Amino acid sequence: MPGEVIDRPNPQPAPSNIPDYVSDLLVKLEKPTLANKTNDIIAKYRRAANYIAAAMIFLQDNVLLKRDLKFSDIKPRLLGHWGTCPGLTLVYSHLNILIREHDLDMIYVVGPGHGAPSILANLWLEGSLTKFYPACSQDSAGLATLISGFSTTGGFPSHINAETPGAIHEGGELGYALSVSFGAVMDNPDLIVTCIVGDGEAESGPTATAWHGYKYIDPAESGAVLPIVHVNGFKISERTIYGCMDDKEMAALFTGYGYQPRVVDDLDDIDADLSSSLEWALSEIKRIQSAARSGKPIMKPRWPVLILRTPKGWSGPKKVHGQIVEGSFKAHQVPLAAAKTDPEELKMLQDWLLSYKPEELFKENGDVIDEIKSIIPENPERRLGQNKKCYNVYEGLKPMDWRKLAVKKGSSESSMKQVGKLLDQVVQDNPSTFRIFSPDEFESNKLDAVLNSTGRNFQWDQFSNAQGGRLTETLSEHQCQGWMQGYTLTGRVGLFPSYEAFLGIIHTMMVQYAKFGKMARELTWRKSIGSINYLETSTWTRQEHNGFSHQNPSFIGAVLNLKPDAARVYFPPDANTFLSTMAHCLQSKSYVNLMVGSKQPSAVFLSADEAENHCRAGASVWKFASTDDGLNPDVILVGIGAELTFEVIAAADLLRKKAPALRVRVVNVTDLMILGASSSHPHALSDDAFDALFTSDVPIHFNYHGYANELKGLLFGRPNLNRVTIASYKEEGSTTTPFNMMLLNETSRYHVAIQAVKGAALSNDLVRLHLHELVSELEGEIKKTQRFIVEEKTDPEHLGNVGLFKNDSSSLSEG
Repeated sequence: MPGEVIDRPNPQPAPSNIPDYVSDLLVKLEKPTLANKTNDIIAKYRRAANYIAAAMIFLQDNVLLKRDLKFSDIKPRLLGHWGTCPGLTLVYSHLNILIREHDLDMIYVVGPGHGAPSILANLWLEGSLTKFYPACSQDSAGLATLISGFSTTGGFPSHINAETPGAIHEGGELGYALSVSFGAVMDNPDLIVTCIVGDGEAESGPTATAWHGYKYIDPAESGAVLPIVHVNGFKISERTIYGCMDDKEMAALFTGYGYQPRVVDDLDDIDADLSSSLEWALSEIKRIQSAARSGKPIMKPRWPVLILRTPKGWSGPKKVHGQIVEGSFKAHQVPLAAAKTDPEELKMLQDWLLSYKPEELFKENGDVIDEIKSIIPENPERRLGQNKKCYNVYEGLKPMDWRKLAVKKGSSESSMKQVGKLLDQVVQDNPSTFRIFSPDEFESNKLDAVLNSTGRNFQWDQFSNAQGGRLTETLSEHQCQGWMQGYTLTGRVGLFPSYEAFLGIIHTMMVQYAKFGKMARELTWRKSIGSINYLETSTWTRQEHNGFSHQNPSFIGAVLNLKPDAARVYFPPDANTFLSTMAHCLQSKSYVNLMVGSKQPSAVFLSADEAENHCRAGASVWKFASTDDGLNPDVILVGIGAELTFEVIAAADLLRKKAPALRVRVVNVTDLMILGASSSHPHALSDDAFDALFTSDVPIHFNYHGYANELKGLLFGRPNLNRVTIASYKEEGSTTTPFNMMLLNETSRYHVAIQAVKGAALSNDLVRLHLHELVSELEGEIKKTQRFIVEEKTDPEHLGNVGLFKNDSSSLSEG
């Protein structure tokens, strides 16, 4: 029957037709053993943690079962996920021993983020919750606070997030844990990140690619990731792919990825099996690192990976109302969903909790027995919940002097080429605290000056192996984002440059990270970290050669939708403003910075001093392009974006000749957030400042790089918006010429000039007198230029020669 749970315990995957010799690829150890005393302590530890985790899902009172359960002891809403918890606790308990015995610097990254009950239980046992949340003290009152508050208003959420000590990964969305782990160990040579990858999570695209992450880890300079694939066979309501793969198939898969796999599945003595497997994995990590750090690196080292097979919902109810629960998808969330109202399920819950024998595990005061605490690392900072790399290690970058790279005002220069030179200096000054994570577009984006002093960090390439490198380049935006997150959350600074059209691939990853950051900023114990920085270039305005598929500025809107205290969007109009903006963003903290700009050579409008002042203000009147320095305008023309601003200035130049009676003020906006209604964003202009820049009643025409609705949303709430018109990208233009992209999207100088004439005609009688004539002439220029482009397959040469700047600094009057 569809949806029927097959009545068999812990179903095994069907045998494969892979040859038997593939089994030899699995690392096999002799039958492991553990001292009886250690085995007993671990068992008690796990019983205590599992008891607390299960109680968190159900109980609001009577948390240590001092009496029989009543319906009133059960929470009104049962929220949480039980299925993965026992496996997560199993690993946590053994990591405690491993850390204690080897004095390891370790972080635990949990891919199945819905396993929060397990992680919180372990954090309470080791005292980390008490450190950061004194109300969760290690006694009866603190335990009651934790258990009764879980998944309720004011308590801990059901997913791992920034409120969870030791966490550097948001548990709300699956697929990113492994790439975040690899980012965390980069330039952290002593750090080991144990990363649990759920077998459901393993089906996601980001995880599938993330297995290659170690190929970008130089063991001489970086730490190690120990992946543990937790195969419990089920997702919410279906078998997992990995759960249907037998050991030979797993061996073939992970050996092909380049790992040494070992299966941990001896349920008769799982503690001994896991203990010996972790010791083996640690020895392999040390062997690979020692070789690299002694100057004799292993080419293509095979890092360890563990395949942990335990039943879904292990140690929970076996059957409920005749249906299999343990070892099936029915254990995923709340195994006894009717415990609040069903006497049979209430009794089953009590029996389940009592099976852990809490009377043997907890003292009279509610704390756990000392025997259980004996396997917890003595040094608090070695405990998984208190490793400072997770919450207080921001290093920052050395001060940077971008001015020495400033270019001559009135010249023409590629903003990205100059930014590349700045990044090259940043790399030299910060050899272990700055990395660039780039899709395979770095040189195309004209940032190759960085390669003057560093290389690409790709360890499976014989030419770059064992040479480090500050540029980590791969054709996966998911990996770049995950690596940058892990690198940033452990205290360093990263940059993610990309073609504009493809940043949208990591939209949800960015949003999840921003949510983690939002919660982190509300905590007193999490300290500031570096901003995550996106450099968006190869924009739609110059994607006329790749065509329509490479035109998509939607990531701008994604950042705009974030909380105002995090979101920053910049449109530096020239090379000098871009240098200033990049220096600011790399030194900022706790923001999501998006910088949008052109890689093609373009006019340099501002000197270094002017650029700094302009960036500080976020917008300014450009007197050199305005009539009478912008005084008493008939219309205000606003450029936002490099090419869009160029067209605004060209339109102003055109109007000087075509309509000398028209008075225009040209404004450039480089910090998009200043436009928001007063108090909507920390950078938003006050109403007085907005009116000083844009007047209170003069028509305004915006030539905007993104989508018009983004600008409308920002401006909403400003008075007298009926005077505003907006031109922006409107999904037009395939393979054509650069200027035809402007024409097709109605952002060209001719379109801007038409809007200026229409706006000025409302108040200027001389302009109104010639309105029809001027508009007709400009529309004729549009048609004439389009005919030329179709016939000649190129843009008219004169379009680049704007009278205000003909590659002559003297033609640019002071701004």
